[in-house]
Amino acid sequence: MNYTYPELSKMIDHSLLPPTLTWDQLDAGIDLALAYDVASVCILPYALPHLTRRLAGSTVKTSSTIGFPHGGHTTEIKVAEARQAIDDGCQELDMVVNISKVLSGDWEFVKIDIGSVITVAHDAGQKVKVIFENAYLNDAQKIQLCEICGELEADWVKTSTGYAPSGATVEDLKLMRAHSPASVQVKAAGGVRTLNTLLEVRALGVTRCGASATAAMLDEARARLGLDPIDVAKTVVAGY
Repeated sequence: MNYTYPELSKMIDHSLLPPTLTWDQLDAGIDLALAYDVASVCILPYALPHLTRRLAGSTVKTSSTIGFPHGGHTTEIKVAEARQAIDDGCQELDMVVNISKVLSGDWEFVKIDIGSVITVAHDAGQKVKVIFENAYLNDAQKIQLCEICGELEADWVKTSTGYAPSGATVEDLKLMRAHSPASVQVKAAGGVRTLNTLLEVRALGVTRCGASATAAMLDEARARLGLDPIDVAKTVVAGY
């Protein structure tokens, strides 16, 4: 096997974004993320202060959403969201482009919209993942977004929010990797639910995946690697 457990666990942004999650369910999700030592927990902005406290002292980063899920917020609101998120401890910001403006070909607006959030985040030493929502775009639009994100020095380009008709596809991931500079990473979101799929996208150059099937994928990885299974309750109590 050409991977270690940390190489896989640190690919995963554990997603806790359904609006129906209760507070207890959110806390259970954070427990799971800590136990499996994933890359980050992505949570709705209102819960960021709590998430920041829960993750303190761990290697799991805080992430949250900007302009989510449809990207239609004004740029000023996206900037305000970004500043508030950073003040609340957010280390990685997943922002949605203005999909209407992309479809309309208003690239100057799109560039300003994305760049404004990146500037706020980078000035604070934090990172940005730019969500394209590929289900609604053609290849030329995806390529143009990759080029803009490269110019603006985004940290990741990301396929989708999970709320569109489809999520990450192999074709889109190949295209995004091919048309993004090496300095810009690629995140797959929507559809990565098995270890085999995680390994497949890893081979394409994907470095992060938004996932809710975290335990299933990483349990299988540990089994294949001959590692002990994780007991979430014991790990959280013992380690955090």
